[in-house]
Amino acid sequence: MDTVQSYLKACPARTVLDTLANKWSLLVLSSLRRHDGPMRFNELRRLLEGITQKSLTQTLRVLERDGLVDRAVYPTVPPRVEYAVTDLGAQVGDMFSVLGDWAQEHVDEILAAREAFDNRPTPGPVR
Repeated sequence: MDTVQSYLKACPARTVLDTLANKWSLLVLSSLRRHDGPMRFNELRRLLEGITQKSLTQTLRVLERDGLVDRAVYPTVPPRVEYAVTDLGAQVGDMFSVLGDWAQEHVDEILAAREAFDNRPTPGPVR
């Protein structure tokens, strides 16, 4: 597919990009990939500082629906639910790792650019 097509509203790739561009999706998938085995909901919630229960629930549902995460429910009292990354989720996680490495390498440049932008003089009115 032509990359330009992904900018069009009707492009199916935009649906996938909507999921992957969510910061919590990135962090949930990364957490599941790095953990040795499945994780329970509260384990993920404790690990992902700042995520709300609602955001984690919604993110996990979207990732499960898109085939990036498996959800296993065990018939115990109370029910035990575990989440694990699928092969498809691991593949996209490899791309996230590259992005994470790039971010670590360039974070100082990004922060310096932000500071320079925020501290520049405000332009006067245009006549």
